[in-house]
Amino acid sequence: QVQLVESGGGLVQAGGSLRLSCAASGRTFSSDTMGWFRQALGKEREFVGYIMWSGMTYYADSVKGRFTISRDSGKNTVYLQMNSLKPEDTAVYYCAGRISGGFGSSPGQYNYWGQGTQVTVSS
Repeated sequence: QVQLVESGGGLVQAGGSLRLSCAASGRTFSSDTMGWFRQALGKEREFVGYIMWSGMTYYADSVKGRFTISRDSGKNTVYLQMNSLKPEDTAVYYCAGRISGGFGSSPGQYNYWGQGTQVTVSS
């Protein structure tokens, strides 16, 4: 059974940085596309970005230039580096895996999910 565990969330002031980690067990995701999503209170789950097995990344316009996704296949871990954080980045952040690889910006395109980690940005 695949398990994803996110960590690194917390409270940060606007303009600050956080790095989220997503560690996988039960599956080697070296060929999977790994995505990050977020869900603010009362809102739908929103695409943040993904990284493909090749290392290619793609980001939502709202985070482009501020967030960076990377992966360490040896550690079976994906990272989300978040810089220049804004109060509107406040949400629960989830990582997810897409077994078939390829592009994926919709939650329905992902097969397995972590439990989420809270990020709160104060103004």
